[in-house]
Amino acid sequence: MTLLPRLAILMACLLAACTATAAPPPHASIGEFGLDLAGGDPAVKPGDDFYRYAGGTWLKTEVLPADRTTWSTLGRLGADSQERIRTLLEAAAAGPADAPRVEHQIGDYFAAFLDTAKIDARGLAPAAPGLAAISAAATHEDIARLLARPELGLPSPLDFGVTLDRKNPDRHIVVVTHGGLALPERDFYLRDDEQFATIRTQYREHIARVLGIAGLDAPAQGAESILALETEIARLHWPIADRRDRERTYNLLTRAELDQFAPEYPWAAAFDAAGLPPLREVVVAEKSAIPGLAKLFRATPVGTWRRYLAYHYLRTHAAVLPGPLDTEVFAFFGHTLNGQPEQRPRWKRAVDATNGALGEGVGQLYVARYFPPASKAAAIELIANMRAAFADRIAHATWMSEETRSIAVGKLASLRTKIGYPERWRDYAGLEVRRDDAFGNQARAAEFDWRRDVGRLGRPTDRDEWFMPPQTVNAYYNPVFNEIVFPAAILQPPLFDPAADAAVNYGAIASIIGHEMGHGFDDQGAKHDPNGVMRMWWLERDVAAFKVLGDRLAAQYDAFEPLPGIHVNGRLTLGENIGDLGGTSVALEAYHRSLQGKPAPVLAGLSGEQRFFLGWAQAWRTLYRDQSLRNQAMSDPHSPGMYRVNGVVRNEDAWYEAFGVKPGDALYLPPAERVRIW
Repeated sequence: MTLLPRLAILMACLLAACTATAAPPPHASIGEFGLDLAGGDPAVKPGDDFYRYAGGTWLKTEVLPADRTTWSTLGRLGADSQERIRTLLEAAAAGPADAPRVEHQIGDYFAAFLDTAKIDARGLAPAAPGLAAISAAATHEDIARLLARPELGLPSPLDFGVTLDRKNPDRHIVVVTHGGLALPERDFYLRDDEQFATIRTQYREHIARVLGIAGLDAPAQGAESILALETEIARLHWPIADRRDRERTYNLLTRAELDQFAPEYPWAAAFDAAGLPPLREVVVAEKSAIPGLAKLFRATPVGTWRRYLAYHYLRTHAAVLPGPLDTEVFAFFGHTLNGQPEQRPRWKRAVDATNGALGEGVGQLYVARYFPPASKAAAIELIANMRAAFADRIAHATWMSEETRSIAVGKLASLRTKIGYPERWRDYAGLEVRRDDAFGNQARAAEFDWRRDVGRLGRPTDRDEWFMPPQTVNAYYNPVFNEIVFPAAILQPPLFDPAADAAVNYGAIASIIGHEMGHGFDDQGAKHDPNGVMRMWWLERDVAAFKVLGDRLAAQYDAFEPLPGIHVNGRLTLGENIGDLGGTSVALEAYHRSLQGKPAPVLAGLSGEQRFFLGWAQAWRTLYRDQSLRNQAMSDPHSPGMYRVNGVVRNEDAWYEAFGVKPGDALYLPPAERVRIW
């Protein structure tokens, strides 16, 4: 157990109102009260780089594992969860004959994925029927049918799926969207920078090697045609930031109107191959892109599509096909594209694959072993405090009109919370799992999931359903159900520790809870009313006032440059940045309320507010490989970790007071330039 150097402790005390001291809570999992103080770097001024002040030593000394592209607080949580799940899966694989059916399915799926000797011995035989079907395709209608078959797992330039209807939360609907790309985002195909030209060359060479491994004719020419096709698809894709606008991506068409809107695509053949029932209407997402993609589909020769399908069929199933193919796919997508030195051990990939296919089945075992009722009770209490604090912030938001405020209060009151695990577990009885058939298990799981989705059409929605299994280190806000969901695995140290100091818990997990709550009240949350229906419930003047705040925040993040020539996309990340800023503001208010008028204790010379902000910074410590950092900045709606910290605190008045930040410090913003939302 180590603490900040003596001088740093003294300065922390001088900067705080050191009027009270207290013994730290007992048995915290990290340090004496939940903070890894040894991981900070007191040589860095907090006002110059709070991220490094709070975690600089950790950043210098922590080792990024060779099988990772990033390593972070959340990454360690995920690794811990993975180890726990491994224990459960190994036990299931060796379980008795009279074990519950779902345990047999889990154990067999895991064991089959691990059995690389059997996978290698079978060669490409499991993929032969799919490759034969691709080779036999003679018309564009045949290609569309193949693209729509769920067990083939093919990307499609004109994709579709079943999802909640944003304008009618009581039903599901088919949504048509653009897709078909393997590189992370359209700019990887279109930017002229040398690094992207090099990636495209490497991608083309990779495609040729995959086609060669499969024994297909003229692999070099095939790779050239596939890259050229994907480049044309990319030209028609929307810029990624435009795709977060929920109104622009909701365009309701009748089934007949879809045929008229993009007549070159054989919708009937595709929908029939997917097993969809007769549809009255669909939602089209990126509306202006769809007609052009339909024309491109029809203008592209069937032979080019056959090569495209063959490559992507092999790529998406590489993990359950022979080692040389699996190694080649990793060599490009893992090593070249993301900078990952080594492939992850097979057992880790087996855990992920089993989670993906039988997530809630694994979750039942995980919760029974690793999620005590006390953790759920403590999280529920914390969320109640957050709800009260958010209500207070809504009541005092100066930019919000009274008319909008009254609806916002109702929306917050009706916000549902799901903590830990679902009340009713998913049934996997219809999924066939074979211990000797990893390839077939993957294909059958994909088809099983798709048939379940199709079965939702025409039936009432299930508001008790979860869209993440409980062993997931993540959380989400679902605008259509107006709910926040926190799986069990995220509710553990260092994000949440019932034995840790309250300030640290509020700085970490409560801020994340506030982030998810805030999604119901950001620029896109404004488009869903308290019942989840997508409609604008803010007055126009509220929308305009919020846009001013959002534009200012987006401009701040646009200026961040994690790598030379690569900037954070402030518009793409706006919703998540609003969530971070609002979440910390509300969590700090909730922490103050939790003190019930008493002064915050001082621990290790740190005030409550200092510990709060250090808890936030500790949550986002992250090591990156340059390639992964580039990819995140270009394609992820979440800002990189250093900006989730520095981009937030420089807008928080309390941070300036807690750490004595002054004009001239690198992160200093004059009060008039700070963005205050909640």
